[in-house]
Amino acid sequence: MTTLIVDDSRLARTELRHLLGAFPDITVVGEARHAAEARELLAALQPDLLLLDIHMPGETGFELLASLEAAPQVIFTTAYDEYALRAFEVNALDYLLKPVQTERLATALAKAQGQVTTPLNPAPGAAPAEATATTPLTENDQVFVRDGEQCWFVRLSEVRLFEISAGYTQIYFDTHRPLIPRTLQHLEQRLDARTFFRANRQQIINLKWVESIEPWFSNTLKIRLRGGPEVEVSRQQSARFRELLSL
Repeated sequence: MTTLIVDDSRLARTELRHLLGAFPDITVVGEARHAAEARELLAALQPDLLLLDIHMPGETGFELLASLEAAPQVIFTTAYDEYALRAFEVNALDYLLKPVQTERLATALAKAQGQVTTPLNPAPGAAPAEATATTPLTENDQVFVRDGEQCWFVRLSEVRLFEISAGYTQIYFDTHRPLIPRTLQHLEQRLDARTFFRANRQQIINLKWVESIEPWFSNTLKIRLRGGPEVEVSRQQSARFRELLSL
């Protein structure tokens, strides 16, 4: 996959080129310092993928995209998290915060290649571990959530509960309760099991939000989350909870 890097920082371009060197399927065909230079290289090289900064001298990354009749796939790389919603509105594949982490970059590149289950394999001897679009999301990852006309860019550490509701999954964070068209089975496969625990058929809890635990009926457990609600853990999962988290 041919790739063009657009960033006004030489050090940032060098770092991205270095990270991309771990992926033999990725070929960096050029670098641009600003939108005008990027526009010329896009026309000449027609890359498959654009790694694009937002704040640059002259035009922003968004202004560059708006000026193009056709654009390649785009992954934003920026030091600012406040533009994430706008980035997804212009159909960006991903939004990576600097300093770019290799695992997040690998996941974004897998999206670009349409690889849901097939990994982008780092070159032999490369330090990064294998990562794919199904790499577990940790509490430090941020996810894009949309419910109707409302959108959020949420860090998973802020999500205390996922709960089935009328065929959708409701996400509890802050005072918000948006619904997303995902099953708990899908979420369980995507979330880091060290932080997110399947309490029963209807709920997945964030263990970092557990306020109290008490014995309940038939050798089960009842867990209270900070900010609510209370969650009754099934008998099978209560046994698993004790096994996993006891000394």
